[in-house]
Amino acid sequence: MQDSMYSALFGALSNEHRLNVIANNLANVNTTGYKQDQVTFADTFLRFAHDYILDSKPFLRADPLWPEPSVMAKPRLADQYTDHTQGSLRVTGNPLDLALQGDGFFRVQNPQTGEMFLTRNGNFGLDADGQIVDGNGNLLMAGGGPVTVPLSATVLIDHAGNVRAGEQELGQIDVVTVPDPARLEKIGNNLFRAPEGEEEIEAGLAVAAEEAEQMIVRATVNQGYLEASNVEVVTEMVRMIAANRSFEAYSKIMQGTDTIDKRVIAVASKA
Repeated sequence: MQDSMYSALFGALSNEHRLNVIANNLANVNTTGYKQDQVTFADTFLRFAHDYILDSKPFLRADPLWPEPSVMAKPRLADQYTDHTQGSLRVTGNPLDLALQGDGFFRVQNPQTGEMFLTRNGNFGLDADGQIVDGNGNLLMAGGGPVTVPLSATVLIDHAGNVRAGEQELGQIDVVTVPDPARLEKIGNNLFRAPEGEEEIEAGLAVAAEEAEQMIVRATVNQGYLEASNVEVVTEMVRMIAANRSFEAYSKIMQGTDTIDKRVIAVASKA
């Protein structure tokens, strides 16, 4: 089987994965606080045996002993990452809709497991106990604990994240960041967490705000707003068209290679 078959197969599979990522981005274009995924490619090099052999004394010969190195670059799928750029803000007027302007994440806690997560989705509400929760029932953290709003109280939240109900101070919303947001992993439902093995980051996310002052971000908290997805529909559609055409081109290369192989086999069998 020719090398072109393997190269085209890998190219087709890479573009299939790329299409899946683009489709997921487009499906979440209206998801509050969604951060799009992207893929990157890198060139790898196929070297021949003589590429690793260098003539240490070329001046001893008039002609070169070895042929010139012939290195062929082949693109390979290198990485998939999350783009954490800011999404636009839209007005809702709901006092429990919050949007972050700047770097950082809201810290929420699963009430059953106690596990901490990070999110940019500020679409919050109240549960039966008057605690501020997200759409999945996770508790919004303020000062290391949940926020309980008195019955029928009007909630006011300033740009620093201070929560007030009338004259009563309820706490300051935990807005945190991590040294390298690219290392956060998506776990679904617009939630992020540090990957396994990243003990330093995981410990930082779990401690109370007063124990992790270096992680507190003075981002702006905007009440009555929601952050839109950072997916650009037109850009993603252009990427989808390019990936689809690349997939078709690689498919034709595989078909052409297969046709050539069959002809060679047929000629060899008759010889």
